[in-house]
Amino acid sequence: MPVFPSSSLVISTYNWPQALELCLLSVLQQKILPQEIVIADDGSKVETKNLVDNFRSKFSIPIKHVWHKDDGFKKTIILNEAVRNSVGEYIIQIDGDIIIHPLFIKEHLISAKKKSFIRGSRTLINATTTQHLLNNKKFNINFYSKGLLNRLNAFHSPILSTLMMLGSKSNSPKDVIGCNTSFWKNDFIQINGYNNEILGWGREDGELAARFINNNIQKKKLKFSAICFHLYHNTYSRDRDKINIGILNSMIENKVAYCKNGYSNNNPATIWQ
Repeated sequence: MPVFPSSSLVISTYNWPQALELCLLSVLQQKILPQEIVIADDGSKVETKNLVDNFRSKFSIPIKHVWHKDDGFKKTIILNEAVRNSVGEYIIQIDGDIIIHPLFIKEHLISAKKKSFIRGSRTLINATTTQHLLNNKKFNINFYSKGLLNRLNAFHSPILSTLMMLGSKSNSPKDVIGCNTSFWKNDFIQINGYNNEILGWGREDGELAARFINNNIQKKKLKFSAICFHLYHNTYSRDRDKINIGILNSMIENKVAYCKNGYSNNNPATIWQ
């Protein structure tokens, strides 16, 4: 048996407990569990707290619920606080509207290598199938399921995954998605984590990845393993997208490896145990 690093699964969420329930049910089915789950909650109402509390007795590992008041889309801030309150050497990060394959955690840990971070992929689920899953609390979904929009991403093949990783040369940060990524906590701290200047939807994952790359931390593309499925939802407001793209492009062009306003800046958060 390989020896894996200690790990924390960080799950970001905001006011969608029905989706978070499916996500946590899929975590329960993992062949290898992390040392803990940390919920990064960007200001959800009490229904999410009650859901998380109900799941505590179902898991053999701790669940931490890191929450701050709803003050607009401040995902970067709450993710920094979630990582700050994590115990794992290695952080695996997903969103609360993601259903993960039973080998998801194991395959992230198998692929974890020093001085690298992982960019995973996702399979999109259409609106009809999403509603069916939510209504029936079903989380067993695979390559052959109905309603998948980019089905190839659901194809599970460890051999193809290894070949893809060996053949991938791209080190662009712009395709990194926070709903399926992982990194070493020390590397995250070294670049000062997520950039709190990025507010509103989008670009926080690519901006973080850009600073990883600028700090000589290599991107590893994980495909055909660590499979996950993204529940359909309406798009968020993108009124800050131009500003956030500007921040991202500045980090890339100027090869910035450290943000001034990030992990090192403490922000008030509540830890529900």
